Amino acid sequence: MKAMVIASHGDASVFEATDIEASDLKPGYLRVKVAATSVNPLDCKIRGLGLPVGPELPGVLHGDVAGVVEEIGDGVTGFGPGDRVFGCAGGVKGEDGALAKFMACDASLLAAIPESMDFTQAAALPLVCITAWEGLIDKADIQPGQKVLIHGGAGGVGHVAVQIANAKGADVFATVSDEAKAAIAEKLGATPINYRKSSVADYVAEHTGGAGFDVVYDTVGGDNIPRSWEAARPGGIVVSCQSNSTQDMTPVHLKGLTHAGVLMLLPLLTGIGREHHGHIMSEIAALSNQGQIAPLMDEAVFELDQVADAHRRWESGEAIGKIAIRV
Repeated sequence: MKAMVIASHGDASVFEATDIEASDLKPGYLRVKVAATSVNPLDCKIRGLGLPVGPELPGVLHGDVAGVVEEIGDGVTGFGPGDRVFGCAGGVKGEDGALAKFMACDASLLAAIPESMDFTQAAALPLVCITAWEGLIDKADIQPGQKVLIHGGAGGVGHVAVQIANAKGADVFATVSDEAKAAIAEKLGATPINYRKSSVADYVAEHTGGAGFDVVYDTVGGDNIPRSWEAARPGGIVVSCQSNSTQDMTPVHLKGLTHAGVLMLLPLLTGIGREHHGHIMSEIAALSNQGQIAPLMDEAVFELDQVADAHRRWESGEAIGKIAIRV
C-alpha cells in the first residue's frame, strides 16, 4: 500500500512516498481505510526532533485518523466493515501511523464519526479533544457556573477546550493575541481577553472581581505557567498540557493550588486506559451531534503526497485552525 514514510529525522523534506506492507491485525485491532488525518505539533516534533515516543525508522507518522473499517480482528466488538470511525490511534512507537492507505488500530481507541461530520473534520478532532477533555473533565472536573480560563483559546487544544467547557455549563474566558483570534474565541462561546493589552491582575479584577478563576487550562506552557497560577483563585485548579519546563512552585504552595499535567499519549505508549480514549471520542461525537463541538479548520487542505507542505504550513505559524490531509 502507498504510504508517506520517513527514513530519517529532519525538516519536512524527509517524507518519501513508499509502498509498504500492511500490518497484520492483532487481537482487538481493526483495519481502517484511511480517509483523512490532521497535523498536530506532536507529529512535527517527532519528524523533526526524533522524539523517543516516535516510531522506529523507517516509520509512518500521524495519530489522528478518520476512515472506514475495512476488516476486523479477533475479539473486536461494536464495529464492523463499512463503519465510519475516528480516533487518535497511532503514529508512535509500536503503532501504525495514518499517513498510509490503511492503518491497523486498536478498536478501543476509536468511536463512530457523527453522521453530520465529514472525514476531514473528524480527523481534526481526536488528539486535541482528548487533551482538552483529560484536562477539563478528568483532572479539573469542571462544574456548571465555574469561571474557567483557557489560555490560547483559538489554538488547537484551546478552541475545543472552550467548546467542551461551554457544553458543561461553565462561564468560559479565553486569552488571545489579536482581534481576529478574539472573534474566533467569542464565536466559540468564550469571553476573549487580549493578553497583550491586559495584565493578569487587570483581567482577574475585571472578570472575577479579583477572586481569580476556578479553573485555568494552560495550553501554552513555559513562562505562561506562572501567569496561570496568578490567574487562579486560592484553592483553584491549574491544568497544563505543556508543563515540560522548570518553574518556582512557591505560588502553588502559597495559594493552595492544584497543578495537574496532561499527556494524552500515555494510553498509546503504555497500553493502559485505551478504552477511556474511545469513551472520550464517543462523548465528543455526542456533543457534535448536539451542535456543541465543531473543529476550527484551516483554509488549506492537503493530499497525502503533499504532507510535507502541510507540515510546512503548520511550522509557518500562518494556519488558523487544524490542517487536514486527505488520504
